[in-house]
Amino acid sequence: MNRFVLADPDQCIGCRTCEIACVIAHSAGNPFISPDDEFHFHPRLKVIKSIGVTAPVQCRHCEDAPCANACPNGSITNADGCILINSESCIGCKTCMIACPYGAITMVPEYRDGRPVVQDGLYSNVSGRLQPKERMIASKCDLCEGVEGGPACIGKCPTRALKLVEPDLVHARVEEKRAASARQLLHMTRIPATGL
Repeated sequence: MNRFVLADPDQCIGCRTCEIACVIAHSAGNPFISPDDEFHFHPRLKVIKSIGVTAPVQCRHCEDAPCANACPNGSITNADGCILINSESCIGCKTCMIACPYGAITMVPEYRDGRPVVQDGLYSNVSGRLQPKERMIASKCDLCEGVEGGPACIGKCPTRALKLVEPDLVHARVEEKRAASARQLLHMTRIPATGL
């Protein structure tokens, strides 16, 4: 079973600290001291605020991942219980973004050494001038793969609204629910019939 980060909307205050922690965890430099034109704020989760709920939405690392099934060139794989996108082979077709049932995938410009990567031979017409087209790639939560301490969003959340759901935790909760159901059934069978 794959791991994933789950948010408790009753505890989320919508402060977006998780988004900032995500960007810092995936940045090579310090975004707070980088010049404005070199700062790229592309968190891999998104805080959604509505009338009834506020919570970050991010990849659930689905077991039968629709994004991976839809990817036309196999750029999305499962590595040790984590669904990952290979940015090198991603062609930016957006099929995974459309297939994701949670809206957890976004398209972002690719950067190398702080500079946007441009596509060879492809240009954009901006106000009548042709400019090199930036290469766009799919982006989503990778559970901070390779980042010490695991998902940065969890550690920085001031209200502890986020937690990493491990397979053992899911199995334990299922067992608790089964035991509760069995106790309820036992209680129901001990109630005397009342003329029914």
